[in-house]
Amino acid sequence: MHLRWTVLASLLWSPNLSSAIPQKRHYDTHSYYALEHSPSASGATLQEVAWALGVEVVEQVGALEDVWLVRGPKPEGFDPREEYAEERRDPVLEVYQNLRRQASSNLETRSEEALYARHIVRSVNYLELQTLRELEKRAAIPPTKASAKSVAQRLDIKDPLFTEQWHLVNDEYPEHMMNTTPVWDMGYTGKGVLTSFLDDGLDFESDDLKDAFDAENSYDFNAHVPLPRPTGVRDHHGTRCAGQVAARRNNACGVGIAYDAKAAGVRILGGRITTVDEAAALNYGYKDVSIYSCSWGPRDNGQTMDAPSYLIRKAVVNGINNGRGGKGSIFVFASGNGGRDDDQCNFDGYTNSIYSVTVSSIDYKGLHPTYSETCAANMIVAYSSGSGNHIVTTDRNNECTRSHGGTSAAAPNAVGVFALALQARPDLTWRDIQHLCVETARLVNPDDPDWEKTATGRLFSYKYGYGALDAYAYVTAAKNWKLVKPQAWIHTDIVRFRDGRVHDLGHKKYTYEGGEPIPDEGFETKISVTKEMVEKNNFEKLEHVDIRVWISHTKRGDVEVQLISPKGIKSILASRRKYDEDTTGFPGWRFMTVKHWGEDVVGDWTIRVTDQKDSEHNGTFHGWNLAFWGSAIDPAKATKFVEPTVDHSLPPQTEPDRPVLNDPALSSSTSHAKPTDLLPPDHGEATGENTRPAFPHQTAAPQPGSSSAPDDASDAWLSHMATLIDSQKWFFGGAGIASVFAIAAVIFFCRRKRRLAQYSSLADDEVPMGAIGQSRVVGGANGGMSRALYDAFGQPSPSPDIDDLPPPRTGNATARGNAGLGFHSGFLDDDEPSAALSTPAYRDDPEEEDPAHLHGEHDSREVEVYSTPQDSREGSRERLT
Repeated sequence: MHLRWTVLASLLWSPNLSSAIPQKRHYDTHSYYALEHSPSASGATLQEVAWALGVEVVEQVGALEDVWLVRGPKPEGFDPREEYAEERRDPVLEVYQNLRRQASSNLETRSEEALYARHIVRSVNYLELQTLRELEKRAAIPPTKASAKSVAQRLDIKDPLFTEQWHLVNDEYPEHMMNTTPVWDMGYTGKGVLTSFLDDGLDFESDDLKDAFDAENSYDFNAHVPLPRPTGVRDHHGTRCAGQVAARRNNACGVGIAYDAKAAGVRILGGRITTVDEAAALNYGYKDVSIYSCSWGPRDNGQTMDAPSYLIRKAVVNGINNGRGGKGSIFVFASGNGGRDDDQCNFDGYTNSIYSVTVSSIDYKGLHPTYSETCAANMIVAYSSGSGNHIVTTDRNNECTRSHGGTSAAAPNAVGVFALALQARPDLTWRDIQHLCVETARLVNPDDPDWEKTATGRLFSYKYGYGALDAYAYVTAAKNWKLVKPQAWIHTDIVRFRDGRVHDLGHKKYTYEGGEPIPDEGFETKISVTKEMVEKNNFEKLEHVDIRVWISHTKRGDVEVQLISPKGIKSILASRRKYDEDTTGFPGWRFMTVKHWGEDVVGDWTIRVTDQKDSEHNGTFHGWNLAFWGSAIDPAKATKFVEPTVDHSLPPQTEPDRPVLNDPALSSSTSHAKPTDLLPPDHGEATGENTRPAFPHQTAAPQPGSSSAPDDASDAWLSHMATLIDSQKWFFGGAGIASVFAIAAVIFFCRRKRRLAQYSSLADDEVPMGAIGQSRVVGGANGGMSRALYDAFGQPSPSPDIDDLPPPRTGNATARGNAGLGFHSGFLDDDEPSAALSTPAYRDDPEEEDPAHLHGEHDSREVEVYSTPQDSREGSRERLT
């Protein structure tokens, strides 16, 4: 009966799906869903699936083939306050869940209902409820007058504010500017290149942008109208960013870097948006648009960890594979403005994507603004606000602004340079754009301790990436650049520890099983890459490395992760985030690093996971794997990557041929705020720095070929203590006096013990010296009072009262004899200082340790190794000793 009705429905109902213009949304009366249809001769048609679910097909989702936006009426009497309730019951999702249960039931397998359910379920690859969310702009708000001093007199530019655009001509610090004027002299001004600004709208009627505006490839996904007019009071961000790139030479404000380029506006930041519309926006005009400027992302508060959902990742891959006639869409993302909150761009799934050019900020003096986020995914820096200057550009309503900044302004400056290069070399692929960044980036602040040498001899910094983007160097190199070969990749087996498992419960909730507890000294393990693996995967030269981890922890911000290559090059993937108290851990989170660009992949790759040794919080390492991305050996054998529907499950999906459904109860409900909520008000005035490493409590990486780190842990500890002494002289004066009494006490007790040893005593009456006062020891046997001292004076957090200190941890079997005195052993002997007191959380060249010591009392650990989903059905297991 069901089949007869669906055939009839498919004949009677034939919606018009040919329109390329997105349809108006009616969220007040309808619920919307993303449905990925899996067409096959034996499966249900799209119309049959829609009929079974009780929905109607609205349109195709952007450029995503077989992905459709469908909708169904909201239940009568629906309360809008329940829209975003975690436990909201949705009728369409319930219908589909019932069909799945019938399809998988062993009872009455030949019944008409079961056959019908299988017929429908077999044809649905993905189903997701759409919920509106708000993305975050990474912009500046507080107006502060910039003060560039002089201009180049020879330029025939009449724009009144050009003399204040120091990022174009910086005579005060001439080595610090985008260096565009020599490129203009070469005749390259961005002509013929179309850039798209995914933002809060674009004032296409302003004098600076009206001649640059491309209406055909513009759209408003917030209001679902053709023109991306900024309507909100604060919606000036997109206009400012577009002005940095494409503002015309006239008498309005200033000029853009590529002032003859075209600019399209795609409005997504003017309000909440669904994943369907975000995915469509990332592909809007992808056949004509060369560069997408994206100055937004998850909230920059040091607490958020958020990544694009499947449909958004699928859209990005579609742009990479098919955009610009196969040369690939170029996605440029701002790294984020949460530097002062310990935020890191590797906790942002947009900026740590291999498909993004991630851009951080540098100010007009060449210093690192403290708001600019750092991470191993940073590729380059471009100029923006700081040390007393902002970016001067156009604004809405024919006004000009002197208050633009943040990494929001750094990214469009990079977009402008790429537009100049594409005019010179239109055939550059998305990967050529990234290669040229690595090859031509200019070294800044060479004495900054954050610079480290890579295996290829280049210098890399978590703050600056490979350096500052220089338009003249970039375009000059692009003119004679040899195009890279097609992309290739190696995905290693998934390694699971003690049958580690992660269950996705929906609504960003997870349960974990198995795994290896993270000990005090950290957890370390390796994955080996062989020459045979390289040849089998047609892999020639390394570019990006993805590291996926499954780690449970009661306080995510305590976790620190680093990757060490066979050449000894270390990438810090996650450092401590003091405000991140999330308890969901890392359920298949993907980190990314560009620090190993050009390195040989053959050999052992080591991951090291540690935490802060907090007695109140603990974690477990459940599994990990690696993905290497680079160029192919034989271009003829290269294939295009297909984004998997589910790629974070542990164990991996065991039935890849069966359609995979993202948890139907999980809606795309990630909330994004405007960046102006969190960008520091003094972002343009605050002086930058060039003297601190990005992750000061991490040790420096060993140089290639060296057997140890430049400074050992003791030197780092002494250096840290010298800093503390210098900044806390009053404390150490008192501590010195206390030390005298403490040493006298030690001498007294030692002499007393020797005297008591002359007398016989019962064994039960013996009390070792190390037990005196042990109830007040913090941080375990090696920590002593030193952990409390470090928290009180090495960091801004206040010291806890001595009576409120937590009990000691029992991670180490042997306690120092002086632990009860409240001092670290290093005060009284020559032992290595405690990790709780020393600044580095990691050591680059640790001594060989007994596995039994490293992993507690276990002599071995069980490790399950899974390769591709196909191979994971058998799940070979090996025991490592």
